[in-house]
Amino acid sequence: MSFIGGPVIKGLIDAYNAHLQAVTQDKTIAADLAGKEIAAQQLEIQADTQLKIAEIGHPWEPEKLAFYIVLVFFAKCVIWDTVLGLGTTPSLKGDVSMWAGLVMSFYFGKRTFENVARIIKR
Repeated sequence: MSFIGGPVIKGLIDAYNAHLQAVTQDKTIAADLAGKEIAAQQLEIQADTQLKIAEIGHPWEPEKLAFYIVLVFFAKCVIWDTVLGLGTTPSLKGDVSMWAGLVMSFYFGKRTFENVARIIKR
């Protein structure tokens, strides 16, 4: 019985160890691939962020700062004065009104032309 049991059991144990090593190796490969996929996704997110910054720019660029100032004025006039009826703001006169109009026109017009140019470029 030991003659039959010894080699048979040893063979089964060896086969099971080989199976475990193969499964462990598969899991190691799967874990390595998952790690590489996560690293690739992080690089893709960073590339997307850099592309957005290149296309849109930073929020503190001079053209955007000028737009924010004019936007605050128009928001105050529309929301505070007109919608809520909580005050009045004197109208802009002279060069200041012209500059405010130009800032708004430039900002919205610039983005429109950039988008049209991007579409044509494709």
